[in-house]
Amino acid sequence: MPNVRCAQCGLVNFLSAEECKRCGAALVGALEVGDELSETAREKSKRGIGRRVLAGLGLSAFIVFGWYVSLLETSQAASYDERQLVRRAVDEIERAGFSRDAFLLRRLASYRTNDNWWNCLTGHDEAYAATNFPFEIVTLYPEFFKYATDDTERAVVLLHEARHLAGSREEHALVSVWRDKRRLGWTREKYGQTRIWKNVSDSTHRYAPHLFGCGEDGQQDCAE
Repeated sequence: MPNVRCAQCGLVNFLSAEECKRCGAALVGALEVGDELSETAREKSKRGIGRRVLAGLGLSAFIVFGWYVSLLETSQAASYDERQLVRRAVDEIERAGFSRDAFLLRRLASYRTNDNWWNCLTGHDEAYAATNFPFEIVTLYPEFFKYATDDTERAVVLLHEARHLAGSREEHALVSVWRDKRRLGWTREKYGQTRIWKNVSDSTHRYAPHLFGCGEDGQQDCAE
């Protein structure tokens, strides 16, 4: 038979009782013992789910942090002189008005000069730099320092990596940088014969041939 518990003294009374047999308190509106137990079980269940969610989030954060540290530990940090070249190139990016890209490169990116274990495992095409998103690790290869003719060309490569730092895929990064190149002063007239111009032009043409279909002959750069 269902019973009700007195809210004042805790005595369990018959369901038909109007007042508590022990203390005389009114039992109107008191929870049945079965309902009371169900309510307690529901509260415990909610607390259990909350704890499991927090434990899952904590475990995920630990794994992500461990992954990030492992990428740093298996690669070499850029030297002081190399970081100075990066700083000057980022200054060029900021002067051109790309403040968000400059912020990502200056405040969030960690610069390395050889492949970490993840890059070695996944492999990549020949490149001047590579980015591990969302860990914001930028690897600068020897070609970045060897073949860039000046700060502007280094800025072009880093602007490409900044787009990856923001989560863009390769096609979007190439297309957006190609369209923005004149703001950096990276023009065909001045840089058309450099190695980086030819490599970036070829890669962009491969991913976005529509950017090279302008002019009377249908073969001109649409971003110029």
